Amino acid sequence: MVRASGVVVPAIALVATVAGCSSSASDDEQWLTEQRESYCARLGTWQKAQNADTGTPTASGFDEVGATAQDVVLAMHALRDEPVGGGRTLGEATSAAMNSGDMEAAARMVTYCTDAGFESMLR
Repeated sequence: MVRASGVVVPAIALVATVAGCSSSASDDEQWLTEQRESYCARLGTWQKAQNADTGTPTASGFDEVGATAQDVVLAMHALRDEPVGGGRTLGEATSAAMNSGDMEAAARMVTYCTDAGFESMLR
């Protein structure tokens, strides 16, 4: 009898561990989807601000394009190592687009969001 209970306990522990991994994988995928959605929504906001920018500062000196670019960069941090093609990561593409006006990098960001299913959030 002692031996039987010794076998049952590890089996129960294994089942609990496997069940925990399954839930964790689902949670990780949900988290990743939420991060992508946040990034793409902020990218869309940046695009709209950039399109509306007249080049003249507001009376208060607020730079909407710069502020929305910072939001995109902040949202990118959790996704910075995601590949976007051409040997670039999302972090590299975002940095190049925001800091240098790299249009190819900006196109890669848009493609990333489209591929993730969030094309409706873009301009």
